[in-house]
Amino acid sequence: MSSVMYTARKTLKNLANGGNALMVATVLALLVVNIPIFHDWYENLWNNEVRLQLGSFNLFSHLGHPMSLGAFVNDALMAIFFFSVGLEIKREVLVGELSSFRKALLPIIGACGGMIVPVVIYYLLAKETPYEAGMAIPMATDIAFSLGVLSMLGKRVPIGLKIFLTTLAVVDDIGGILVIAIFYTSQINYWMLIAAAVILCILIAGGAWLKIQSKMFYLLFGCAVWFLFLNAGIHPTIAGVLIAFTIPAKPVYAPQGFIKNIRENISHFSKEDEVALESRTILSHQQMDWLKQIESASDKVISPLQDLEDTLNPLVNYFILPLFAFANAGIFFGDMAPKDVVSGVSLAIICGLVLGKFLGILSFSWVAIKAKVAPMPKGGNWKRMASISMLGGIGFTVSLFIAGLSFKTPEQVLMLNEAKLGILSGSIIAGILGYLMLRMTLPKEDQDQGEDAAEEIAVPNEEL
Repeated sequence: MSSVMYTARKTLKNLANGGNALMVATVLALLVVNIPIFHDWYENLWNNEVRLQLGSFNLFSHLGHPMSLGAFVNDALMAIFFFSVGLEIKREVLVGELSSFRKALLPIIGACGGMIVPVVIYYLLAKETPYEAGMAIPMATDIAFSLGVLSMLGKRVPIGLKIFLTTLAVVDDIGGILVIAIFYTSQINYWMLIAAAVILCILIAGGAWLKIQSKMFYLLFGCAVWFLFLNAGIHPTIAGVLIAFTIPAKPVYAPQGFIKNIRENISHFSKEDEVALESRTILSHQQMDWLKQIESASDKVISPLQDLEDTLNPLVNYFILPLFAFANAGIFFGDMAPKDVVSGVSLAIICGLVLGKFLGILSFSWVAIKAKVAPMPKGGNWKRMASISMLGGIGFTVSLFIAGLSFKTPEQVLMLNEAKLGILSGSIIAGILGYLMLRMTLPKEDQDQGEDAAEEIAVPNEEL
C-alpha cells in the first residue's frame, strides 16, 4: 500500500504543479493575441510547416501535405498527452483506484453524471443551432487545473476527496477518448487502418507473449501506428491511447528477485575490497562487472509502463500541455461583443460546465451513496462533495481540444473563438466557486494524509 500511496501523492503533486504552468500559458496566450503588435505574429505562427523528413518521406505529413505547427501541437504532441493518459488509465486499472470495483464505483458513477448532464443541458440550449455539434465540449474535467485549485488549500483537503476527484477525471478522460474515437473521424482509409491494426497486434504480441521490455520497440512501432491513424482518417490521439495499452506493466525482475540480485553481487565484495577502495577509486574489471549487474537489474525492476509514465510526466505537464494552451487559448476579443459571453455557444458551454457538471456529479453520487451502492469517500460529506462537484466544471484542456474538433472549418472561426471564451469563463467560474465552497466547508486544520486515508471507507452521511 505504501508504494501505491507514494505513486498517488507524486501524481497529485505533478498534476497540481502542471496546473500552474497551464495557467501561465493561458494568460500569456490571451495577452499576446490581444496586443496589436503581436496579434499577427501569433496567428501566423501556427501556420508554419513542420517536417521530419527522410528523402521524400515526411513523418509529419497529412494526406501528402506537411503539417502546420498548430496541427503538430494538436495532432502529434497531444497524441503524446493521450499516450500518457492511456498509461495512467492502465496503471489505475491494474493497481490504482480503478483496480478495486468498490473504490472505483463512486467516481465512475459521478463521472457518468458529470458527462451526461452537461451534454443534455448544452443540447437543450443549442438544439437546431449552428453550434449544436459542440455538445461534447462541456463533458470533460481538467485534472491538472482542478487539482491545482485543491493544492491551494494544502493538507486541509482529505486525501479521499483528492483521489475521488482524480479518479473521476480519469474516467472523464476515458469518456472523452471514446467520444473523439466515435464522433470525430473523417473518411476512413481501410488499408492504412488494417496496417495500423497489424502493427498493434505486433505490439500486443511483443508485450504479452514475447516479453519484450525495450521501450524503443514500443515507441518506434507506436510512431508508425500514429502516422497510419493520422492518414487513415482516425484521430491520431486515439493511437496514443491504444499504444499505451500495449506497454508491459510487468518488470523483468520482481522486487524480490532484484533484492536477491543485489545481495548476490554485493556479497562478492570482501572486507579487503572495502579497505582497498578507501584509498582508491579505480575498480577492477570483476568489480565493475558486479556493479554493472546491479545497475542492469535496477533498470529491469521498474516496468516499462511505470518508467514511461514517470519520464513523460514532466514533458506533458510542463511542455506539451502549456504549449497546447498557448496555441489554443488565444481568444481575440476584438471581434467580440460583451453579450457574446452570455449568449450562443459561450452560454451553452458555461451552463454545461458550471451547472451541468455540478448537478451531474453531485446527483449521481448522491443516488449511489443513498442506495448504498458505493460509500462516501473518507473525509467527505455532502457539503464537501458539492464543492468537489463544482470543481469538476473546470474543463479546460480536453474541452478546448474537442472544441477545435467541433468547429474546424474557416467559416467557424468566430464560433470557435466564442466556444473558447465559454470554456475559459466556465472553468474560471467553476474554479472560483469550488475553491470558495471548499474553503468554507473544510476543517481549519491540516488533515492526516497517511496510508489509511486512501481507504474508501464509508462515513456517516450528512443530510442535504
